[in-house]
Amino acid sequence: MTTVRKRADARRNEQALLDAAAAAFVETGVDVPVRAIAARAGVGVATIYRHFPTRADLIVAVYRHQVEACAEAGPELRASAPSPYDALVRWIDLFVDFLGTKHGLAEVLQSGDPTYATLHTWFVDRLVPVCAELLAAAADAGQVRGDVRALELMRGVGNLCIGAGTDERYDARRMVRILMAGLRHD
Repeated sequence: MTTVRKRADARRNEQALLDAAAAAFVETGVDVPVRAIAARAGVGVATIYRHFPTRADLIVAVYRHQVEACAEAGPELRASAPSPYDALVRWIDLFVDFLGTKHGLAEVLQSGDPTYATLHTWFVDRLVPVCAELLAAAADAGQVRGDVRALELMRGVGNLCIGAGTDERYDARRMVRILMAGLRHD
């Protein structure tokens, strides 16, 4: 079996499209016109369709790209942060950023389109173990409570982020910081 490698310019275009689409999804939602994403990425509309034949393919690719970036950050933060708690807090901050890219995604996940059928399960399977490892390291170091499970923490953060950006009186990041401070072991 041979593996076809993309040319460097094709990889750059794909990365530019993923970054542009993610930013556009945050600003306007997943229904942003493809033309706007192409312009933001500095490529033609045909380039988008060459990489992502359907809008669903683009949405899934952005979502997967963001999940992978969040997952890969866990071990890097654990190795570089001053403490396990700091690594956990920094990772949760990245998770909050990720949740921001999901603007409008909840609706498409519920759309019945088979393209999205396994996306949420994959997200949970990919990110919960990363959070669990960071949480366990912080608990083992005596820096956080040991009775909180990763899925509970992620759901709590997710619930605090619902509606973020729709009401200027609500600061989801502030609430997540309060939640994280509440995890501290006294």
